Amino acid sequence: MGLKDTAIDATAAAQPSGAQSLLPLLGLLYPAEDARDLATRLECRVSAANAVLVDGASGAPSGRGDAMLILYGDSVRAKDTAPLAALQAFLREHVGDAFGRLHLLPFFPSSSDDGFAVVDYRRVDHALGGWGHIEEIARDYEPMFDLVLNHCSREHLWFADFVSGRDPGRHYFITLSEGSDTSRVVRPRSSPVVTNVPTYAGIRHVWTTFSADQVDLNFANPDVLFEMADILLFYVERGARLVRLDAVAFLWKRLGTSCMSLQETHVVVKILRVLLERLRVAVTLITETNVPHAENISYFGAGDEAHAVYQFPLAPLMLHSYLFGDATAFSRWGAALEPPPPGCSVMNFIASHDGIGLRPLEGLLPAAAIDRLVGRIHERGGFVAMRDAGGGQERPYELNITLFSAFGGERSNLPAFIGAHQLLVALQGWPGIYLQALLARPNDLQNVERTGRTRSINRGYLDLDELRAELADDDSISAIALHAITRALRVRAELPALAASVPQAFLQVPAGVIALRRDAPTGAALWVIASVRDERQRVELATLGMPPGNYVDRLTGAVWSLEIEMALPPFATLWLMAAEP
Repeated sequence: MGLKDTAIDATAAAQPSGAQSLLPLLGLLYPAEDARDLATRLECRVSAANAVLVDGASGAPSGRGDAMLILYGDSVRAKDTAPLAALQAFLREHVGDAFGRLHLLPFFPSSSDDGFAVVDYRRVDHALGGWGHIEEIARDYEPMFDLVLNHCSREHLWFADFVSGRDPGRHYFITLSEGSDTSRVVRPRSSPVVTNVPTYAGIRHVWTTFSADQVDLNFANPDVLFEMADILLFYVERGARLVRLDAVAFLWKRLGTSCMSLQETHVVVKILRVLLERLRVAVTLITETNVPHAENISYFGAGDEAHAVYQFPLAPLMLHSYLFGDATAFSRWGAALEPPPPGCSVMNFIASHDGIGLRPLEGLLPAAAIDRLVGRIHERGGFVAMRDAGGGQERPYELNITLFSAFGGERSNLPAFIGAHQLLVALQGWPGIYLQALLARPNDLQNVERTGRTRSINRGYLDLDELRAELADDDSISAIALHAITRALRVRAELPALAASVPQAFLQVPAGVIALRRDAPTGAALWVIASVRDERQRVELATLGMPPGNYVDRLTGAVWSLEIEMALPPFATLWLMAAEP
């Protein structure tokens, strides 16, 4: 099956899901007969899912909040123990209720890319454990699974079908004619977009956005959409209460375009959202689109696509602010943010399993500032991945480094590192914390050498017994970071002003300071004030809109008596509320 060669009606695609059934949406993608057939199949699959789901059921305890811990299933290891069991032991001993959600990065059998070249979407990699281990973790946390829907592994049975010309897989992948013009295609990599594959029918030219081992699926075939919808519902049946659509912006291809965030892709997201809304349990859909801000938030649609999007500019902007002591760009960006649609949110994060993306800085920082940031990361032992910018040019795509090493990687860098996380936790939206950052881990260059991939610098493994010994020492770097960040999360959960839906207002302050105000509908205002410099700074109360008086820092309990100005300590982050009389 070839690529769909005409654009869909963007106006029709933008209608709210409440006014649509599946059939009109499917009709935007496929011929009428195919759309009717697929609608029937999807309705039957939803009914089957509802037959096994319990109304509103979630194994995780309620009241834990919306903060999410991000990690791999084998991030923590122990001798003679399944990694998922070792992970659960670590979580129960050292993390507890600081998080309500857990993003378990792909735990399926895969052939490369640390799980993102999926060989079998329905099995747990036996090297990690089994579905029973996933279900046990889901008793403590609401789990988020990845739906890796843009591509699958060359080792998947679908691709074996393609090579041998058998159904169903022979029609599941995108093939191109030799010499097809792909010059306008936007890529996240510098590897070829087309890979030549020997098949029983001769050499075929297949689309490979990310690597030769990750072959793009052809969503112009309605059977492919059904397969992915079926897998999505299977994940919900297995306990997923949040689902992350991995690399969804690349999903639909149409030659002659950038093949990024096409209207067809948005329609697919709407279809998946409609399916989830028909289930007996609540499931949150999150899109992962490491692209410039306006394109990223387009995945809210009219409130009918993603429930949440990742706040991708946050990580590089915050890192730039702290490394160079200038938060001008950060504050300007924050002040210009529009609130998410009702019922939607953003996922705030400053570290993840991937590198720190640079494309979201387009239009926010000048090229010279980005180059300066790249240079500082090189100085601190990190790497910079490049992407194909067309015309034989490459441009920096992401920074590969652990967040703690990016901040300097020394004990003396802990105040800035912790202050940045305290700021992160106080922003409007859902906070997401990556395990390597939670424990302030340094660059893992041995892991890079072992795998040959620069992203491995931030994907190291932790020995459970060694970690227990390290965290038993309250003065260790990992213990200090863990205790400070989890304390901030627990304090946040107690403050109505820091609920995800409460608006934020960025304030005009000196370049070395970030300040914002959160006002709960019922309750006192809270001022979040952060220094990005290693020096004491004076900030006038008038610029903060704070009347003179006594204030309590909710992070520490310290009382600040303020009259005209405040002296902000180096790299301090304060959560100030007026003291009760």
